[in-house]
Amino acid sequence: MTDTSDHIAWFRHTGPYIKAHRGRTFVIYLGNGALESPALNTLVHDLALLHSLGVKLVLVHATRSAIDAALPADVTAPIHAGLRVTDGATLAIASHTATQHRIKLERLLSMGLPNTPLTGARLRVMGGNFVTAKPVGIHDGIDYQHSGQVRRIDADGVRAILNHDAIALLSPLGYSSTGELFSVSASDVAEHTAVAVGADKLIFMDRHSGLQDQDGALIRQCTIDSALSLNIPDDEQKRLRDAACRACSRGVGRGHLLSFERDGALLEELFTHDGSGTLIAQNPYEQARTADIDDIASIVELIRPLEDTGALVRRSRERLEEEIGFFSILERDGRVLACAALYPCAEDAVGEIACVATHPDYRNAGRAEQLLNELMLQAKDQSLTHVFALTTQSTHWFLEQGFETASPDRLPVEKQRLYNWQRNATVLWRKV
Repeated sequence: MTDTSDHIAWFRHTGPYIKAHRGRTFVIYLGNGALESPALNTLVHDLALLHSLGVKLVLVHATRSAIDAALPADVTAPIHAGLRVTDGATLAIASHTATQHRIKLERLLSMGLPNTPLTGARLRVMGGNFVTAKPVGIHDGIDYQHSGQVRRIDADGVRAILNHDAIALLSPLGYSSTGELFSVSASDVAEHTAVAVGADKLIFMDRHSGLQDQDGALIRQCTIDSALSLNIPDDEQKRLRDAACRACSRGVGRGHLLSFERDGALLEELFTHDGSGTLIAQNPYEQARTADIDDIASIVELIRPLEDTGALVRRSRERLEEEIGFFSILERDGRVLACAALYPCAEDAVGEIACVATHPDYRNAGRAEQLLNELMLQAKDQSLTHVFALTTQSTHWFLEQGFETASPDRLPVEKQRLYNWQRNATVLWRKV
């Protein structure tokens, strides 16, 4: 009888990761050489397996090395400051190469999971004109011609694909609003897409196993700051490192750098404790906690500018001192980055979310969402059934967090009595 104890132990270890990744969105960059690598078939098999486990996948494939190989022997497309100068002939090659890569990936993914119980499973792969680009223009006297930069990602379009249980496939080509075609950086497409769709992970797969320290040892995990402090001699890896750090600083949950050449590297990175490459995340010293009296000055610094614009109701320092126990803050290295308050109305089993503020240097990076989630947990612990918020300038942000607009009549009686009709704040309501 075959001893299956190792398999059972592995499955038990992997189970929590399977649960954690289900329903999550991963943007995966397939670097230069990945589609020509002998490991491609196995990698595609692993991508299909991830999809079957409920992971929402966005794939972005690089084409630079393939374009170089396709250029005529007597033609060289100059590269300046890390960017290719794309003339008309090179653009035609870039377009053809992207099409061939796309067809190759679609063909392989159409095979499903051969030699497994999921053989014949149909995987839908979809794409479209989701990348809006603009010309790089002229820099240092160099006209980049048809080389472009990502201007915007159609996040709704990408999400629509993912919500229909399909894999989104994006090529490094972008279109301007006037219909012009541009060759763009695949890593930029991956970075901008991850930020636009609010991806949980941005995974860069190239020839390197990950970031290394000064002794050449693989760095398994690091913060954004420590990753940026590394001296990386390889320009391509440095570019991917920088893109991963920027994406994480703008709200993407995790950045990963690993090799497409190592068999099973993707699954090892996602389903084992140590992983196979390098994980980059926000500073671990950043934590949420209940505010205390010593945080008053920092909270005042955050909310006063918003009070001056009318976005928040003005609170005196004395009032803040009385209500400090209702506040939570997000702190890093002793600095308060964001604050928010939960005022419970226990008799009505509801609570008010108020005074949500983020330091200007850290906005649009998910800090307010993180604090809101913390307050929702507090509301649940206090047996509250709903929370509400009153706002004049942040309605859309609350709607994005799952709130719905409501009538002032739905507010607790005491809050209705204090409602300022002149301020005319929008009432937003959410179930705990």
